[in-house]
Amino acid sequence: QVQLVESGGGLVQAGGSLRLSCAASGIIFSFADMGWYRQAPGKQRELVARISRSGSTNYADSVKGRFTISRDNGKRTVYLQMNSLKPEDTAVYYCNAVFGSYPYWGQGTQVTVSS
Repeated sequence: QVQLVESGGGLVQAGGSLRLSCAASGIIFSFADMGWYRQAPGKQRELVARISRSGSTNYADSVKGRFTISRDNGKRTVYLQMNSLKPEDTAVYYCNAVFGSYPYWGQGTQVTVSS
């Protein structure tokens, strides 16, 4: 059974930082492409950042220079370091894994940035 468990969300003031974590089980983590998506109220889910099994990364334009995705294969965990947070970053953040061409999702963690 595949499980992706996110943690690290919360309430932060604009300009602050948070680090999200996603612990994976039930997949061969080192063979999975990992990502973070977010969904704000009334909006579609959107890609925030991805990191491939080889470690290459890509980011949404809106977070470039502020967010950093990383992975620790030994801990089977992917991270999203979020700096210089803005109110428009407020959303539910979801961890995503693509393994065997199949996508898996976590339950989401709320990030709220106050102005």
